[in-house]
Amino acid sequence: MNDMSPSTAEIMRRGMNCLTEHLGIVEAERFVATVIREKFDYTRWQREYFDGMSPEKISQEAEKFERDEPYTGNAVRL
Repeated sequence: MNDMSPSTAEIMRRGMNCLTEHLGIVEAERFVATVIREKFDYTRWQREYFDGMSPEKISQEAEKFERDEPYTGNAVRL
């Protein structure tokens, strides 16, 4: 980890802020509990989701998401 990388605690704080902002506190807690209980494998889930899609379909979904969910955070777009 380099000096500019956020700590694990900071990543957890930001993640929970994101979840509660979009889901509310109760649903955010349910989400976390489900991930823990189900031993959720995010990498496998993403692999299964994207493996069945063409590059064109992935691009279309990404463009639609960007239109429907404009970024409102304060990160710097590279």
